[in-house]
Amino acid sequence: MAIAAVQVECKLMSPSPIKPRFSFSWLAPFSLLMFGFMYLPILVLAVYSVNDSRYSAEWKGLTWKWYQAFFNDDRILTALSNSLIVAFCAVAIAAVIGTLMAVGLSRYRFPGKQVYQGIAYLPLIIPDIAIAVATLIFLAAVAIPFSGGLIQLSLGTIVAAHVVFCLSYIALVVSTRLTNLNPSLEEAALDLGATPVQALVQVLLPELMPAIVSGCLLAFVLSLDDFLIASFTAGGGANTLPMEIFSRIRTGVKPDINALSVVLILASGFLFAAAEYLRYRSEQKRLAE
Repeated sequence: MAIAAVQVECKLMSPSPIKPRFSFSWLAPFSLLMFGFMYLPILVLAVYSVNDSRYSAEWKGLTWKWYQAFFNDDRILTALSNSLIVAFCAVAIAAVIGTLMAVGLSRYRFPGKQVYQGIAYLPLIIPDIAIAVATLIFLAAVAIPFSGGLIQLSLGTIVAAHVVFCLSYIALVVSTRLTNLNPSLEEAALDLGATPVQALVQVLLPELMPAIVSGCLLAFVLSLDDFLIASFTAGGGANTLPMEIFSRIRTGVKPDINALSVVLILASGFLFAAAEYLRYRSEQKRLAE
């Protein structure tokens, strides 16, 4: 009798099986809506870049002639070469200064460090139009004599303006990597007789190289795509690719511009993917250590 009572009590206390229920999550349709809003215009752009019609209102079939058209356009190729020159020069200068700035802010203490750090990263949050106007006013106010005349707006002034924001992006990426590094590596190198320069070049820089490359790729894409700052700091003979595209689409978007935009999107996506891959490899290496 007692055993039966215990069995009945155990059955009453045992949890009843939970029946599976269908639960609708709002995250799935919201994500699809957001991705569609972001990438559907790019898909439409890619479709119309192979449209045989000169106008986007009608469809006449597939063609690759618009890609051939902009590859044979001298103005587009000249503007592209100018943009590449500006991007490579600005990133090369910013990589050196930005890496040294990140190392100095991370490893050394000096009066006014917090103020300097805030000013150094200020271009990340300042609108491009403000940087463009400020740079133009600065160049006009300085007016230093150069080769018998005054400094003229040219590709050199565009490079100088692009170094400002490329510097902040590279320094930010490198400083993030520095926070995860073990400072005892440099201390061990110094204890073994290495000079501070040798410790920086032979110990610290190899550890920072993935972050430096990742920051340079990010800054390169941003410099290549910049329009506002370049348009304010370029002279009459200097013309970058975004400026050339803007001058052409004011009267309507041509199919060759659609093709050019698709190529730029693919190139930018490749560079961003490479930067993210390097960042991922660096993070995995750090976790393995």
